[in-house]
Amino acid sequence: MTTSLGRLPRRMPGWAKAVTAVVLVLAVLFAGIRLAVLPGIKDLFGTETHDRSGPALLKSIQDMSRYDAASGNFQVVVDLEKDSKYLPDAVRGTRTLYVGAGTVDAYVDLGRVGEGDVTVNGDRTSATLRLPHARRGRAALDADHSYAVSKQRGLLDRLGDLFSDNPNSEHAVQQLAVRHITDAARDSGLTARAETNTTGMLQGLLRSLGFKEVHVSYGA
Repeated sequence: MTTSLGRLPRRMPGWAKAVTAVVLVLAVLFAGIRLAVLPGIKDLFGTETHDRSGPALLKSIQDMSRYDAASGNFQVVVDLEKDSKYLPDAVRGTRTLYVGAGTVDAYVDLGRVGEGDVTVNGDRTSATLRLPHARRGRAALDADHSYAVSKQRGLLDRLGDLFSDNPNSEHAVQQLAVRHITDAARDSGLTARAETNTTGMLQGLLRSLGFKEVHVSYGA
């Protein structure tokens, strides 16, 4: 009795077996991850939070001579996407949608005012002040009102997070949010408002001291 060679079952090549094994391992791994993050699963084991932080150390004290005259509150939606040149997004790539809220202060540095920048007439009824132009401070991100809306990561990026010391880091989107807030503050007229407020503050202060005329100007 003979059997046709064409009907014999074909053996799976070695490389195909290896690929199949890798796919099965990844499937089991991600299935376990999904189960681990299901609501209620982690509550079965219970969690406790312990704050073992050390005391805050004072590094330095800096004397301030500036008058903070205006503060702007900003919000920006950051959509940061990183793609691989040769791999699809499902395999390698990230996309993060992040809402960044922050403030930028504008101030006048009164410490730069010299003796020649302030003149007073003989009967002390008129004063003329020349101040430096207002400047913008650094944008400060508000952690309480900034948050990630969504995060999309490819397969390789998810695997990398398992072995990363800082998984799901938002440092890149936070930096981008600060940059956009800084740009927005530059075009917001914040320094002009600060100079107007500083002028009003000095005029009210000096008039309360008996000056009838107070002239304030701004230079470099």
